[in-house]
Amino acid sequence: MGITVGFDLDMTLIDSRPGMLVAMNTLGAESGLPLDGEHFAANLGPPLDDSLRGFGAPEDRIPALVDRFRELYPDVVVPVTIALPGAAESLRAVHAAGGSTLVVTGKYAPNAKLHIDALEFEVDELVGELWSTRKAEALREHDARIYVGDHLGDVHGARAAGAVAVGVATGPCSRADLAAEGADVVFDSLEEFPAWFARWLAEEAG
Repeated sequence: MGITVGFDLDMTLIDSRPGMLVAMNTLGAESGLPLDGEHFAANLGPPLDDSLRGFGAPEDRIPALVDRFRELYPDVVVPVTIALPGAAESLRAVHAAGGSTLVVTGKYAPNAKLHIDALEFEVDELVGELWSTRKAEALREHDARIYVGDHLGDVHGARAAGAVAVGVATGPCSRADLAAEGADVVFDSLEEFPAWFARWLAEEAG
């Protein structure tokens, strides 16, 4: 049986920033709250409720704001989201080696699945609404040996699960920051993943 490789979604497999910016600014206009779409889109990763708290949203309004954001999402974010370079090829590389692919994301799972379906990604399992070290819950459950992500929280999740932490500097965190946080390997983009994965498999077999 091949190994399972986990991937983060936002800014690892997909670039959802343009739609995220519009969705958050729309939510701000509707709610009358100072929600900053540009800042939100530039710092994707943490859970939506945490981001709303960071903008000063009252705690009692956060559940309704989250629900409304999720309602806006399919029409505002999904259509303008693109695959990042190397994303589809990396998923295919895992399958070509007889492995399984797992997406573990902080995103609401039904909306995450819309992206996977729209971009025709080869994903075997999807787990949503997990962030940072909590991602280890899904990684351990699915026995993922590798986890790939763009955020320091992804490195924390991989390390908590005992998985190889692969960082990609396509999100808000630099190569240096990912490496300093404990990533085992860091790429400029997922275009580097298939060749590295082939070498890693050969080393494991040897």
